[in-house]
Amino acid sequence: MATILAVSSFVARGTVGLRAIMPALDRMGHEVIAFPTTLLSNHLGHPRADGAAVPPETLVAMFEAFDANGWLAKVDGIQTGYLPSPDHVRLVETMIERVRAVRPDALIVCDPVLGDHPGGLYVPKSVAHAVHDRLLPRATHVKPNPFELAFLSDRTIETLADVIEAARALPPAIVLASSVHDGPERLANVIVTETRAGLCSVPRVRDVPLGTGDLLTALFTARALEGKDPLASAAFAAAGVAAAIAASSGHDELQLASPIEWHRAAPLSMVDLAAE
Repeated sequence: MATILAVSSFVARGTVGLRAIMPALDRMGHEVIAFPTTLLSNHLGHPRADGAAVPPETLVAMFEAFDANGWLAKVDGIQTGYLPSPDHVRLVETMIERVRAVRPDALIVCDPVLGDHPGGLYVPKSVAHAVHDRLLPRATHVKPNPFELAFLSDRTIETLADVIEAARALPPAIVLASSVHDGPERLANVIVTETRAGLCSVPRVRDVPLGTGDLLTALFTARALEGKDPLASAAFAAAGVAAAIAASSGHDELQLASPIEWHRAAPLSMVDLAAE
């Protein structure tokens, strides 16, 4: 069992942010230490939502108490998600540095949560630039969607080759690009390392509840912390998300409490692009 410090949003109802990350890592047998960056009634895809960001100074006090209890050295990895302000980004940067001081081998998995097509950025530009400048250089793994990959790499992405080149232009050694178009009716996850690349593809499903990116990152993090091969980890994570989507058909949120063992889905077929 690994211990993961997860920093992201929290909703009272729904399955985005920590409410998707925690069930995934729990089901995989890992301990989650959750630091909420925002507290919301529900995600913004519903007609009404209310709540507020958690003040950075509150999170600093929580982190100091966590450290004072002697738990910092037990952290095997950090997973970052939605960060509402540059101050929250700087806080996470400090968390990473403090964990790395006692656990130099800790994994740092960054889910940028900056924006998406067609709307563009849904965080302030100052947050997006802070993630680029402060978190990416410290991450071991990053999970961008195509919009985020283009923004973070400052490249135009139109082809699969563009995805791979942009991924290798980022500081983290391992990049999992999600929701990459694979023809008119399919989406792919593309995993890229310094020497390898692979692709697993699924049929496009309409009206999917939000939170699949958080879930994908958490399942991928779980396998990475177990020392699994990156391509195998990506295929496993994509299969878990596909199974969770299937179990959630007709619902407005992912059904992660479902008795269906979505986290045990057989890994999807992974195309080794180096062998193409």
